[in-house]
Amino acid sequence: MNTLLLGGDIGGTKTLLALASVGGAGIAILHEQRYASCEHEGLAPLLDDFLAGGPIPAAACFGVAGPTDGQTADLTYLPWRLSASALERRFGIRHVGLVNDFAAAAHGLPLVAPQHVVPLQAGQPLARAPRVILGAGTGLGVAGMVWNGERSQVIPGEGGHMGFSPQTPEQLKLAEALLAQTGRVSVEDVVSGPGLVRIHRFLGGRADSPAGVGAAALDGSDPLARRALGLWLEAYGAFAGDLALQWLARGGVYLAGGMAAKLLPDGAGAAPFVAAFNAKREHRPLAEAMPIHLVTEERLGLLGALALAAARLQTG
Repeated sequence: MNTLLLGGDIGGTKTLLALASVGGAGIAILHEQRYASCEHEGLAPLLDDFLAGGPIPAAACFGVAGPTDGQTADLTYLPWRLSASALERRFGIRHVGLVNDFAAAAHGLPLVAPQHVVPLQAGQPLARAPRVILGAGTGLGVAGMVWNGERSQVIPGEGGHMGFSPQTPEQLKLAEALLAQTGRVSVEDVVSGPGLVRIHRFLGGRADSPAGVGAAALDGSDPLARRALGLWLEAYGAFAGDLALQWLARGGVYLAGGMAAKLLPDGAGAAPFVAAFNAKREHRPLAEAMPIHLVTEERLGLLGALALAAARLQTG
């Protein structure tokens, strides 16, 4: 039986692809590669390069940054349209599935090594209680996890496109400035890589990349960058706390994505995030009972996609 799996984590900035084997010891990655998404016209050319001359996987799953029905997907920040059946025909793969990227990330959580899960708030966790995973990058991904009586079921969503709710006078001014530009302000407009740049410019800075703002904030070379990062973390924490209340996420809130791992390198740096997370007025005690975890595994979505590919192989 062919036990070769293909997994992918497809985002607006980068695409991660991996081949893995599945057996009694679980999933083992054999080869992986990173591509700059914007430098390519679609997923098929990347797979042409990645799979060139190699064996055909038995099953594949791709986590995509955008809504999907499992068979087709239009990516939010790339002009790519994906079709599972078209990929099956072109590459001879029997089973191809598409899933929202943060649904894939949720499926990857059980595969993450303990050292890549950093506690930011211990809380008072409850077994089998709902959990939430979210992460800022090119956009803002969200998914929920609920116990269905037999297992944890992942609920995909597009929560990053909810309206931004300012919670401080400075955030209100930011929202007004963005509203004048866009006509509607989503959480993703603020809590994302491009959002960090927007905040920096709102404060009077001129940085043109999230990495530049983040680096300047962390090394102390730009006071405006430091202010921008603080405002960004406050907005991020407030939104995460709102989601936690919506889901009653006593099972835990998980922060994923490269930005969180880089901008929250330790518990002390998370203070603005945690304070805003817990600032829920009469519901502060409930918010403080929610465990918060930082997931530093960059391949989280890729691991989840491989786990889903293995599940497709088992179900035939």
